Amino acid sequence: MAKHLTDLDDAVDLILSHTYGPLRMGAPLGIGKPHRLLNALYARIAAEPSRSWMLYTALSLDPPGGGKGLEGRFVKPFAARHFGEDFPRLAYVQAIKRDALPPNIEVEEFYMQGGALLRSTTAQRHYASLNYTHVARALADRELNVIVQKVAREAGGTRLSFSCNNDLTQDAVDAIVARGLPRPLLVAEVDPELPWIGGTAAVDEDYFDLVVSPPGPYPALFGLPRQPVSDVDYAIGLYASTLVRDGGTLQIGIGALADALCHALVLRHTDNATYRRVLAALDPELERHPAVIASGGLDPFAIGLYGCSEMINEGFKRLVETGVIRRKVADDEALMQRLADGTANLGDQARLERDGEYLHGAFYLGSPAFYEWLRTLPEDQRRAIGMRRISLINELERGRESLARLQRRDARFFNSCMMATALGAAVSDGLDDGRVVSGVGGQYNFVDMSNALDGARSVLMFRAVREDAGAAGSNVRWNYGHTTIPRHLRDVYVNEYGIADVRGRNDEDCIIAMGGITDARFQQALMAQAQQAGKLRAGFHAPAHWIDNTPVHLSARLRAFRHDGTLPDYPLGSDFTDVEQRIVKALSWLKENTATPWKKIGTVLRALGAKPDDAEAMDRMALSSPLTLGERLEAKLLTLGLSETRQPS
Repeated sequence: MAKHLTDLDDAVDLILSHTYGPLRMGAPLGIGKPHRLLNALYARIAAEPSRSWMLYTALSLDPPGGGKGLEGRFVKPFAARHFGEDFPRLAYVQAIKRDALPPNIEVEEFYMQGGALLRSTTAQRHYASLNYTHVARALADRELNVIVQKVAREAGGTRLSFSCNNDLTQDAVDAIVARGLPRPLLVAEVDPELPWIGGTAAVDEDYFDLVVSPPGPYPALFGLPRQPVSDVDYAIGLYASTLVRDGGTLQIGIGALADALCHALVLRHTDNATYRRVLAALDPELERHPAVIASGGLDPFAIGLYGCSEMINEGFKRLVETGVIRRKVADDEALMQRLADGTANLGDQARLERDGEYLHGAFYLGSPAFYEWLRTLPEDQRRAIGMRRISLINELERGRESLARLQRRDARFFNSCMMATALGAAVSDGLDDGRVVSGVGGQYNFVDMSNALDGARSVLMFRAVREDAGAAGSNVRWNYGHTTIPRHLRDVYVNEYGIADVRGRNDEDCIIAMGGITDARFQQALMAQAQQAGKLRAGFHAPAHWIDNTPVHLSARLRAFRHDGTLPDYPLGSDFTDVEQRIVKALSWLKENTATPWKKIGTVLRALGAKPDDAEAMDRMALSSPLTLGERLEAKLLTLGLSETRQPS
């Protein structure tokens, strides 16, 4: 029988009384963490040096702080509005960022908020490099004695839902008990803001030992601000969308590339004629690309897709709303086999329609609008979304493999990487000096699964060029000191310059394919490195069309569609106001044009003559009446940025 409490300090007392030695605690990634309970624990244990606390978790989300100058003027008011003034920042995260954790508290994460902790030696030293599906085993190795989890309560009922994080808790408990270890103390914190998800995500409240229902007010859930999508991002999303087979299975990650891919899939389905015009402008030969032909063509989705992804996010919301995702599956192997054989009867079809699900995920994360969508879904749509254990999403689980094969036909696993080598390896999570940017997460799982499933492909998306201190560099490298996906698992790479299908190719063919999606500024040097290594024939000459791989050519191809709204800045909606969207563009332009000392000098000199003509933007940035010299310069720079990025009428 679960014990019920409403006071967080009482909950801390109970947790501490349960363990007389070190407190070894697990907490979900993302929004499944009970922030207020964790902060109460941190305050208590930080003040008691004799107690030790080891916290095992991932993706400890922290709202942006704002910084100084124009960035701070923009971010601080936005963060207060978007996250809420009362958002409970995790105390341990603030300490980690300062490398100031108390000696009796240790935090180990297997996935970090992208790039946020590169400078924290505490975070870097205690990062655990794990495939997502290996985390439950690792938690058993660490002999967890407490697991805390934020949950939703059923309206008018007593059941609790893992809701946003059905990924690891049950797998971890099973792994711990299988070792012959005591079942950990399971603590649930009820959050009325958390959307209710039933099905396999729901459990009786007695699954937990302690259920904490703190009084309100209840802070808003952490909402990821939706970011603008650039020409580069759109090109990548458009190319990637041509690889999706109707009636297949879709997995996507998060970020602007995923947003662009989802928009392209929606365009393909809802306005196919325009979709084909955009593709023809981007690449007249694209429809004849072997990888596109092998995926079945560019028609709308007559059957629809089944979504099976470790994370459900904003893009899936739009795909469900527009009918792209609608192919239902059932956890009944015999039924799925009859559907595959074409022998299913009307009763089978009716049962599939009634009980089937078209979207499976292990955790979800998105904007406030995404959470509201989940809260207000009609019951028939809510039943079609199933939150599952990570062991059921990210791998072909033993005992269920044949069922998964029937469900996950023609799977396309879309993930992002930072760099790729000419020989087909991917760099997705870390730098060559050993520092971790994010984590492996489930990427390796999906690459591995793409090789295990008939008709499946792994597609790694990346931007061809990066900017570092004002200098452009190629993200197609000859080699790199760290890899996430080894070259022997190379499959499909997509960037703004096209599709490189390198699965099963020999090294020379792989190099040529990767060269074909390399920015023109870096092609010659890359091919020379390959020739020097004896991996490319001495007489190789790059095809003439390679020279068009430039940002200028790319923007020209997409300009008309950016201008007419076919490819909007925020395809999945925006959390910024109209004036904030203008400011975001201006700040991005200023960042690019002040990246080097010479660029900064030139931009400042130009700004001195700028005359404000966007009173709304100046007011939003509190620069309508600048007083100090610094404020006057910021006002001038913002004015210049707004002028340079103004949409032509």
